[in-house]
Amino acid sequence: MQPRLRAVRQKQGELLGRAGVLGDGDQPEQELDTLLANIVSSSSIENETLDAASVRSSLARRLGVAGTQYPVTARSEGLARIMFDAIHHRREPLSCARLCQWHEWLFPEPNTLLSHINVGALRGEAPMQVVSGRLDRPTVHFEAPPRDTLPALLDGFVDWFNHSADDATLDPLLRAAITHFWFVTLHPFDDGNGRLTRALTDMALAQTDDRSIRLYAMSVAILERRGDYYRVLEQSQRGTPDITVWVLWFLDTLEAALDASIECIDRTLGKTRFWQRFGDAGLSPEQIKVLNRLLDGGARGFENGISASQYQKVAKVSKATATRHLSDLVARGCLVKLPGGGRSTRYAAVLS
Repeated sequence: MQPRLRAVRQKQGELLGRAGVLGDGDQPEQELDTLLANIVSSSSIENETLDAASVRSSLARRLGVAGTQYPVTARSEGLARIMFDAIHHRREPLSCARLCQWHEWLFPEPNTLLSHINVGALRGEAPMQVVSGRLDRPTVHFEAPPRDTLPALLDGFVDWFNHSADDATLDPLLRAAITHFWFVTLHPFDDGNGRLTRALTDMALAQTDDRSIRLYAMSVAILERRGDYYRVLEQSQRGTPDITVWVLWFLDTLEAALDASIECIDRTLGKTRFWQRFGDAGLSPEQIKVLNRLLDGGARGFENGISASQYQKVAKVSKATATRHLSDLVARGCLVKLPGGGRSTRYAAVLS
């Protein structure tokens, strides 16, 4: 366990070091992008698709980030309020009333499809089970504690959460993993438990390090491993009180989130340095457009380089012009030919 904790701590330090090179100018935008990614991904884990532009606008107003304002909804406002409260008011004591307020913000609008939900209140008397399979032969994956024991159990969790924040004997990252597991196992509400669990986990992580939490999105990494997420949770909930398997999975996923953020910052730094070298090279708008796509990387970029036909499509130029532009970029030192030849020839940006 300790080696894994040290490795994640080291990654947090690397992330802060990389971010320090970028300076303070982009920090509000970075935090906005991170919080937005967390909200959208957390809802995607539950198979809910959000209007990202609306949520972004709600967050931007709270963070004081200028830009084009997109129409907001009660839904986007509620989600932004939860995340903002969890991160920016992280030192305020947790309470059952605060959790119920989050639940009200999560379900702000009356909906006949959600008429069974006790909004802003603990779940009803019916057993809380996660099941699959046939109606006559269901498979019960998880059953939450009985309703009559829930208030005392939730009070115990809230008391532990508030007092453990200053417990020098408990590693803060381990505390975040326990927070996630404990709250989602209590399953205190009729619906929305997973989303509130992840917001509460972000709050615990923010209490651990209020700078790095603004740079990485834990829910994005969970979404990418959603199958394992539910499998490990179920395995740990149905087994012995030993949750080591869950904690190790949590730390691995947190490290993956940190790695993704470090990679993103490295791309930003590489892009900045690239344009410091070639910003005054007299490149055409089409060349600049394609180079930015290459430098952005990720889903929008071309991780394995770009071919002439791809250049033609992105730049919206003829085949002959694409070939000429690529040759010019190679001659200027902006691009380098990758191994291969003929129609399969690909080009990558020169970052060093």
